[in-house]
Amino acid sequence: MSETASPAASREPLTPDICVIGDSPGGLAVATAVALFGVRTVLVRQSGSALPLNEGARGQALRAVAQRARAIADAEPFGVAAGACEIDYGRVRAHLDQVSARSAVSDSDERLAALGVLVLKGEARFQNRRQIVVGESVIKARRFVVATGSLPALPDIAGLAELPSLTEDSIFELPKRPERLIVLGGTAAAVELAQAMRALGSEVALIARDGLLLDEDPEAVGVLRRALLGDGITLHEGRPILRAESHRQRPRVVLDGDTKIDGTHLLVANGRRPNIAGLELDLAGVRSDGTGIIVDASLRTANRSIYAVGDCVGGVAAGPMSSQAAQHQAGLVLRNALFRQPTRFRREWVPRTVHGWPELASIGLSEAQARARGEIRVLRFPFAENGRAQAQRRTDGLIKLLTDRKGGLLGVVIAGAQASELIVPWGLAIQKRMNVREMAGLIAPSRSLSELSQKAALSFQAPLAAKPGIRRLIGFLSRFG
Repeated sequence: MSETASPAASREPLTPDICVIGDSPGGLAVATAVALFGVRTVLVRQSGSALPLNEGARGQALRAVAQRARAIADAEPFGVAAGACEIDYGRVRAHLDQVSARSAVSDSDERLAALGVLVLKGEARFQNRRQIVVGESVIKARRFVVATGSLPALPDIAGLAELPSLTEDSIFELPKRPERLIVLGGTAAAVELAQAMRALGSEVALIARDGLLLDEDPEAVGVLRRALLGDGITLHEGRPILRAESHRQRPRVVLDGDTKIDGTHLLVANGRRPNIAGLELDLAGVRSDGTGIIVDASLRTANRSIYAVGDCVGGVAAGPMSSQAAQHQAGLVLRNALFRQPTRFRREWVPRTVHGWPELASIGLSEAQARARGEIRVLRFPFAENGRAQAQRRTDGLIKLLTDRKGGLLGVVIAGAQASELIVPWGLAIQKRMNVREMAGLIAPSRSLSELSQKAALSFQAPLAAKPGIRRLIGFLSRFG
């Protein structure tokens, strides 16, 4: 099976070993991997967004543009007279499109066909526990993997459904930069897009009705909150929204106290919902709820021949899913489905990131989760004490370590420059159940931000210096030269 097929291309049932429904990053990873092992594979490309585009190539490209603009705007304190920053949004759009096009090559139908994957295009739905239909094609597979991703969710706000609005997916299609952007939501996508558009010259009001980044560490969120306000973003946090309406053919959001916020564009980034409507999961014996498809720790559904990965997953694996996390899930499914190896998805091993300015990154247990397990120690080390951060004038931030009494690592939170890079060794430490003393022995490159990790770990030993017994031992040993 090496060609791309249309839904009507086959009236005889197809009988692959694995059928992947959805072309999200997790779905593409499964299809590519199993095909490389010579396993007969069908991939169903469905309509609709599989991955939040702010997580994909265009989102990364937009953040890269915003960082360049910010670097120019922040150059004066370094003695560099860069002048006014002018934004040609047409060229910005061209850059986003170019990056997206290059990224899409590796996931094209042609490449998948060359690997031996049969690609069908259309809407899939289950007919029974072992069979789906896509248009006029019927697929009877030994295993199914559902990887249909997620779609933007619309909050329940009076009048909002009647207003034209952007989502975290469609904002990348704008031909012109928004003059005044209203952002609804306190999610990572809301923060990232608000900061990016502000750096490109838009006036931005961010309305986080339920609060800002509720799933993140409050101390780390405080760092980013200060940055949002410093950027000139108007922040309305924890205030009820009475209604959304049109005023002079432009969007207006009315908060409690009759506060009116007017804009030229409205962006709704309030979260996402699993893209599973129309699959007829009940006919396959698969359970689902508001979080998505219910799976166990091995990512299997109630129907043992059906797995689910990525943003469409609920149950014990529910939660925001980056492309890397979805691909990790794909690897677990591969091991379980092909090699019958026992696997277990651990959400606490998945790095959680907010690609703001500064970045937030965390892994392991939250402070509340760690405290629920017993007595812990909380270690903090500020970015302000790092030479590299001082030289770059990016000193706002901290590394926060959560350990048990003996130094066993429970969780790590980083708020500051390059947090998404600094979290990587801590992810390995959490997975390997390392002690903070082992991380203290890390030899970091000189004059690097990585020194922050070493010094944060070393701070675990600081109380020892004040213990009388330790001081007496040092005094005793000093008598011997």
